[in-house]
Amino acid sequence: MAFFDRAIDALNEKVGFYTAYLVLPLIGVVSYEVLMRYAFNAPTSWAFEMTTFIYGIHFMLALAFAHKHDGHVAIDVFEARLAKKPRTILRILSNLILFIPTVGMLAIWSVIYAATSWQGWENASSSWAPAIYPYKTIMAIGFILLFLQGLAKLIQDFRALRSDD
Repeated sequence: MAFFDRAIDALNEKVGFYTAYLVLPLIGVVSYEVLMRYAFNAPTSWAFEMTTFIYGIHFMLALAFAHKHDGHVAIDVFEARLAKKPRTILRILSNLILFIPTVGMLAIWSVIYAATSWQGWENASSSWAPAIYPYKTIMAIGFILLFLQGLAKLIQDFRALRSDD
C-alpha cells in the first residue's frame, strides 16, 4: 500500500508542477486580448473563451495537488484542538463518510459527462464554437486525480494511526 499512495503523491506532484505553467499561456491570451481591444480597437471573438478554458484546465488539474498539500479551504476549529490520534481518526471518518463518496461520484459522473460530449462531438454555443469535449475530459481527469489523492491521504492516515499505537 505504501507504493500506491506514494505513486499517487508523485503523480499529483508532477501534474501540479506542470499545471502551474498554464499561467503563462493564460497571461499571453489575456495580454493579447487587452492589446487588441484597447490599442487597436479590434477585440477577438475567442480570447475570453480561451482564458476560461485555460483557467478551467489549470483549476481542475490543480485540485489534487492542492489536496495533497492541504491547500483547500478547511474549517479546522475542532480538529486543531484535538490530539494527534483523535485528529487522525476524525480525518479518516470525514474522508470515508464525506470525501470518498462525494468525489467518487463527481469522478464517475464527470467521466460520463465527458463521454457523452465525445459521442456528440460537442462544440461550445458561441460564435467561435470550439470543441469542448477535450475540456470536459480534463475535468474528469481532475476529479479522478482528486479522488486518488483522497485515497492516498486515507491510506496515509491509516498508516499514521497504526504507527501511533
